[in-house]
Amino acid sequence: MDKKYVLNHSHKICLNENQVISNTELIDSINLANSSIGKIDAEAKKLNINIFELLGMRNLSGFVGEVLVSSIETATGGKFVRNMHQDGYPDLMLNDTQDKKDYLRTTYVIKNNKIYPKDKALFSPYKFGGLEVKATCGSTPSASKAPKPLIGEQRISLINSFDWKAHHRTTNNLIGVLWDFIEDIPTIVAVFYRNDLIIDDWGKIVQPKDGGGRTTSVSIMSSGGVKKMCDGWVAVIDDSQYINKLSAEKWIGRKVK
Repeated sequence: MDKKYVLNHSHKICLNENQVISNTELIDSINLANSSIGKIDAEAKKLNINIFELLGMRNLSGFVGEVLVSSIETATGGKFVRNMHQDGYPDLMLNDTQDKKDYLRTTYVIKNNKIYPKDKALFSPYKFGGLEVKATCGSTPSASKAPKPLIGEQRISLINSFDWKAHHRTTNNLIGVLWDFIEDIPTIVAVFYRNDLIIDDWGKIVQPKDGGGRTTSVSIMSSGGVKKMCDGWVAVIDDSQYINKLSAEKWIGRKVK
């Protein structure tokens, strides 16, 4: 069953001052993503596989984000297209006019019914821009203070912070997703959006350690950037647990309903 969400009618998902995802398309995208994740789980369980334990907490946020990317592409009728290059930026390429569609067709070749993107430079950054999507389930206190919730256990009562991570400090036009386990299933509980992020909204880039550690460089959004994103909330699940939690001053700062 589709979840209900409280919408922020005064804050839109806009590019160049033009709204590019309507409220209806946004809710359709969120519910399609939630539904798809549930169906993936159900099919995996038929094979006696717990897909969420297989992915682990380190990979689940990326999984939720990727499912939402695909859902936005579907719900907007191709107005956005998933970036075809694995290292492309942004995740969703704007494809809302004929000239953009004509250009996109020149950036890849089709062989044996498979799409092969041409040079990475065509996709990072993409000529016409688009939307970046990143997801997080937030952080909980250290295990010395409280038992860490298991995969599948609802986290909202324990979450004390959340942020998003990027590979560079110029990431903008960002759809930030907060998710949680609801009835054992990763579920989108809030969506935020800003198209005015600046370098100072992102922390210093952490480089990979020699001989191990992180495999890629990463920048963690600053607390000021997180507050900025929360001020740009666009949808929050209609559930008092989440509405109350996100009303903290460091986040939205008020109850959205």
